[in-house]
Amino acid sequence: MAAAPKPRVKVPKTAKAGEVVLLKTLISHEMESGQRKDKDGNIIPRKIINKFSCEFNGEQVFSCDIDPAISANPYFEFSAKVNESGAFKFSWVDDDGSVYTDEQKIEVK
Repeated sequence: MAAAPKPRVKVPKTAKAGEVVLLKTLISHEMESGQRKDKDGNIIPRKIINKFSCEFNGEQVFSCDIDPAISANPYFEFSAKVNESGAFKFSWVDDDGSVYTDEQKIEVK
């Protein structure tokens, strides 16, 4: 059995008001397409991260649906403008309904 998916994110600790910051995310996940068979010939059920989203202080900043063709350990990099201190909340949704989250704070000076 594989280890539980582990999200990793990189958010600057501080920024100036109105600054555009770069956010980087990666989740360790084996991504099973549902097209392979195990050693007994049984189809291995599909299990992929199918949605990713990011909110800042409760407001959506970025969101995407993910198709089965994505590689294992999906990586996303995007920018967001910050006008106030707060927290980014990152969410990954798995086919089985599991939701993996991480939250990172940023201080605006």
